[in-house]
Amino acid sequence: MENKTFTISVYSENNVGLLNRISGIFLKRHINILSLNVSESEIESVSRFIIVVNTTEKWVQNIVGQIEKQIEVIKAFYHVDEETIFLENALFKIESSLLFDEKQIQNIIKESHSEIVTVAREFFVISKSGQRAEIESLYEKLKPFGIMQFVRSGRISVSKERMQISTLLEELKQEPV
Repeated sequence: MENKTFTISVYSENNVGLLNRISGIFLKRHINILSLNVSESEIESVSRFIIVVNTTEKWVQNIVGQIEKQIEVIKAFYHVDEETIFLENALFKIESSLLFDEKQIQNIIKESHSEIVTVAREFFVISKSGQRAEIESLYEKLKPFGIMQFVRSGRISVSKERMQISTLLEELKQEPV
């Protein structure tokens, strides 16, 4: 089997220690996490982990199975890139004088569909949302001018197909205890 990029979505209760146990599942299998994002989900009191890995489908199935064995985990899914819509966000901090002295910077911002989010006396900050390749391209274009700071978020994604997590939760609520 060939390695592919997979996006794993984990719906869970938000409990202390769960992130550590989930990362341990990857550590035991020597699989590197390329990106990790945890946030609220569309369901009240339920968190969503978005984990990106490059591995085989057999390994990702095994990992999802192990993740679902964690008590706090409600459900875990995995998708290939073609089955999701995903973005990353990045911030670039650049010296302010360049904004006015280097007209190329203004063109780069416009052509990359980025936006300036703040301007201060010493620096300005550019925000870019998009695919990793778009962010890397902007980074390479800005690099010769000097980047004071750079940060990129982990992947955020939604599946193209409907995920049955809401239906599953409704069924769990209706089951007698």
